[in-house]
Amino acid sequence: MAAQRARQSEVKRKTKETDIALSFALDGTGQVQCTSGVPFMDHMLTLFAVHGFFDLAIRASGDTEVDAHHTVEDLGICLGQALKNALRDFGGIRRYGFCALPMDETLVRVTLDCSNRPYLHYGVAFLEQKVGDFDTQLAKEFLRALAQHGGLTIHVEMAHGENTHHILEAIFKALGRALDEATTIDPRAQGPVSSKGSL
Repeated sequence: MAAQRARQSEVKRKTKETDIALSFALDGTGQVQCTSGVPFMDHMLTLFAVHGFFDLAIRASGDTEVDAHHTVEDLGICLGQALKNALRDFGGIRRYGFCALPMDETLVRVTLDCSNRPYLHYGVAFLEQKVGDFDTQLAKEFLRALAQHGGLTIHVEMAHGENTHHILEAIFKALGRALDEATTIDPRAQGPVSSKGSL
C-alpha cells in the first residue's frame, strides 16, 4: 500500500502565457478541485478523474482573453508530466488499458499503452466547432500534449455519435477508465512489462 500511496506528483509550470499548479494521485477516489479558467475543460477533467478514480487538483490561469488554446495545451503538458513522475519507470503496472464507453447515442473507444513511446491517433469527427465557448479542436491538443509528456500511446476512436458534448464527455470518461486499467498494479509484474526489460 505504501508504494501505491506514493504514486502521486505535483507539477508547476509558469510561462508568459500560463501559470499552472497541478497535483495528481493515481490511487485516489476521484476527488477533484479544478479551476483552470476554462470551465468546459474543468468539466472534462472532472469526468476523467472521477471515472479513473484519480485525485486531481488544478489551479491555473492563462491568456484566455486570446483564446483557451495555451491553457488547455499546457494542462495536457502538466498532467502528462505528473503522470510520468508518478509512474517512475512504468514498472509493476498492467501497462495496457481499454474502454468502450457509451454516452447516450455516442460510442467512443479509448485504447492506450503506458509505453514511454508518445503517440496519438485521434479518429474523431465533430459536428460542431464549439460547445458553448469551448473550441472542440482543443480536446485533440490536450490529448496530444498528454501523450507526449506522459509517454503514452493513445488511440481515440468514435464509433458513432451526434451530440458534440456527448462525444467529448465519452472521450474523457473513457480516457480515465482506460488509464486506470493500464496503471493498476499487477503483482505478477517484476518491473516494466516488456520483453526488453525496460520501456
